[in-house]
Amino acid sequence: MSFADGSFAVALVKNRVMVVQATRTHTKREKYLDVTTYAPFGEGVFLATDVPCARIASSDLLTVLPENTRRLSQGMLELPQKDYSQYVAASSRHQKRYESLWNALVSRN
Repeated sequence: MSFADGSFAVALVKNRVMVVQATRTHTKREKYLDVTTYAPFGEGVFLATDVPCARIASSDLLTVLPENTRRLSQGMLELPQKDYSQYVAASSRHQKRYESLWNALVSRN
């Protein structure tokens, strides 16, 4: 899977599920991806983060989104409902995973 310049995806960035945009074209073999990060702002709307440029491991890419993501303005984008649902599902899975880890840790003590 290549990740083309300007493409959007859902990915883990510093243990948070975020929307990212490729800053250049990446090949399948690259270990790291250069991306711009977007945090949720509202129902399907995302804002560029304070430090938008990041380098993430290619394994942190959860799903590449179709090309119908709309840029509302510089630093703001809106996901179509289907893509937003994918983001919400990935966020929920990530949250449940950490809750399970926390519960396992607490039950040990």
